[in-house]
Amino acid sequence: MAVLNLGFTGMDSATEAELRRAFEQALPAAGGGWQLVADTHADYVVVDMDSMYGPMSWLRLHAAGKQVIGLTAAPRSQTPYRIGRPIDAGELATLLREMRGPGAEVAPASPEPPAAAPASVPSGMTPSPEPQDQLPEELPIAAAAAELPPNPDAIVEPALPAAEPPSSAVGQVLPPAPSIAPHVPATPAPPAPSRSAEPQTLAEWLASGRLRGRTRFERGGASILIDADQRHYFGPSALKPLAPLFESTGVDQSDFEPVGADVWSAQTAALGAAQPLARLVWYGALLAGGGRIVAGYDAGTRFRLTKWPQTEREFPKHFRIATAMMKGPATVAEVAQAAGVPEGDVADFVNASLATGFAEPHRDPEPEPEAPKSGGLFGRLRGR
Repeated sequence: MAVLNLGFTGMDSATEAELRRAFEQALPAAGGGWQLVADTHADYVVVDMDSMYGPMSWLRLHAAGKQVIGLTAAPRSQTPYRIGRPIDAGELATLLREMRGPGAEVAPASPEPPAAAPASVPSGMTPSPEPQDQLPEELPIAAAAAELPPNPDAIVEPALPAAEPPSSAVGQVLPPAPSIAPHVPATPAPPAPSRSAEPQTLAEWLASGRLRGRTRFERGGASILIDADQRHYFGPSALKPLAPLFESTGVDQSDFEPVGADVWSAQTAALGAAQPLARLVWYGALLAGGGRIVAGYDAGTRFRLTKWPQTEREFPKHFRIATAMMKGPATVAEVAQAAGVPEGDVADFVNASLATGFAEPHRDPEPEPEAPKSGGLFGRLRGR
């Protein structure tokens, strides 16, 4: 039987060891036909997309013509195949079986060097792309003609405590709740407008934490169903068709129409899987600045990514921007020059990353206090 080669890269040794154990358990259920080899000799390579090194490895492997399997806790990944977290041997067996297919024709495997032993540090790091290079995800995509696949890249929803009342309750608006307050920058900034004022846009309502239950929101021919308690929504898989929802002001409580349980079940069934509400928060912040950084930061403010964000296929330049920002703190202008993109795109990306906690302004460390002068015998002699 023809054998396919599988390798691992862009992950720490503990994760690689866990994957190896899962592979050994999954191989019999998958019907065999796979062997582990070093990632440089593998046809399919598993990459930890949740690590700092994963997206960089993904870029390198694409250039080498490899098939990439993304290991991620996110419900979506920009890779062709996905392994979820926590790692499940049964899920891995199903994936391996599906990837082989019933009549997979593969050249017999030639002897290859054994897979490298787990390394003590992540591997697969690669330089960021040059401005003139075209990244794989920047190839034209007919997003306007059809919706994205079921698994486009998305912002990862942070874990939040369960809210009361339960999600089956009809939508309502409560007094301000701090549970989903916007990310607070570490660097002091001029005070922002008070959140006690009534929200005026959908983005402000989402950030206020005052929505509860299940509601429908419509604007400009676009509509979504929001389950504020479960922190998800139902709507088109693409984000750009939802832009009209964020364009209008004067949004008040009456614009969120409560939806009963029977109607909710019928309408959500036709809209597909639930999507994290943080994705809408991210998109609202992306549009809010209109190409300018939000109020409270000047042109000299340097920003840094606290972790690698999941990027959206509709915004391919964001991968360049994130790659440039991972190098270290930089101003909007410096990131734009390094990534080869307009400053407005960088400002919008920074705004969205600040709102969702993926970025923060950089603050230089405080200077070390001066060491006290010696008071010993030689110090007293020098003082005479």
